[in-house]
Amino acid sequence: MLTLAELARLRPAPPDVAAETVALAGQGGPGLLVPAEFEEAFYRGGNLPEQLRRLFAPIRPARIDEDALEPLTEQAQALIRTTYLMDDAVQSFYRSLARAGLPQTVQVRRPDETTGEVAAWTPPGTAALQALKRLWARDWTFEAVLERLDTAGSVALEARSSLVLPALAPR
Repeated sequence: MLTLAELARLRPAPPDVAAETVALAGQGGPGLLVPAEFEEAFYRGGNLPEQLRRLFAPIRPARIDEDALEPLTEQAQALIRTTYLMDDAVQSFYRSLARAGLPQTVQVRRPDETTGEVAAWTPPGTAALQALKRLWARDWTFEAVLERLDTAGSVALEARSSLVLPALAPR
C-alpha cells in the first residue's frame, strides 16, 4: 500500500495505477492507495473464489433466473463483509492508514468512481477497514452481478485498486 505522498515520489508511477490516482498524488493531498493485490489476497486467503463459484453454480448465464439470482447476491455480499482478512494484511492496512495523513472522516472508493463508503478514521482504523470491505461487497450487488453475467457470461471479476481519501463535505 502506498500513501498518495509516497506515490507522488515514484517516477514513473506503476503502470497499473489509474490516471486519477496519479493526479490526486500530484496534488499533494492526503490519501491511501490500496492495490488490487490486497483485494486479491483477501479473496484467496478466505477461499472466496471457490465459495462464490459454489454459491452461483445454479445460475446459467444463457438463461438468467433473476428471482434465483437476487438472494444469491445478498448471500455473496454477506460473505464478503463477514470474511476475515489475514492478521498481517490488517496490520499492514492500519500502518499504511496511519501514514496517510487523513482527517477523521474518510471515503473509500474505486479510482474513477465518485461514490464510495464513508467511515470515521480513528486509530487503528477498523471502521475504515470495514468500509473497504463494504466497497468490495458492492461488486456483488444484484445489478453488478447481472451486468457481469450479461456482458461476460460469468459472475467472476478482477480485483481492483481502492482509494482511501478525505470525505467530501456534504453540499
